[in-house]
Amino acid sequence: MAQLLEQIEQLTQPILEDLGLELVELEYQRESHGWVLRFYLDKEGGINLDECADASREIAALLDVEDLLETAYQLEVSSPGLDRPLKKLADFQRFSGNRAKIKTRLPCDPDQRGYQRKTFIGELRGVEGEHILLEQTDTKGGQVTFSLDQIEKANLEFEF
Repeated sequence: MAQLLEQIEQLTQPILEDLGLELVELEYQRESHGWVLRFYLDKEGGINLDECADASREIAALLDVEDLLETAYQLEVSSPGLDRPLKKLADFQRFSGNRAKIKTRLPCDPDQRGYQRKTFIGELRGVEGEHILLEQTDTKGGQVTFSLDQIEKANLEFEF
């Protein structure tokens, strides 16, 4: 499955670049109504419905020609939403100043509070070398750093 997703990503990347779009996440999974191939796309300033429709048409045409998927599937193209996933160092730099939630693969105590945990919420402070900086917004505060390989999942976090 991972190899198939990698092939699809490599195949569609030039189209997305031509459209000025960034692939945030790609999923291919079986759901109750069948297989779904889902592209989450974004660009600086956000993506609109017309851009999603344009990308969908281009991707569908290319995938029909290349015939990589052996089963029938539904193609979905959308924005990553308000809780946009953060996957690359460039994402953490781009969204510096925004609130984020980071879950680590293993429990850790990067701020020496005396207990290990996996979830950290705060304001992104950018990237230093290969490390992501997060200013915690809980009552104790303090800055913590993580390497990308320590992170299991990270996303923007909005307060309502």
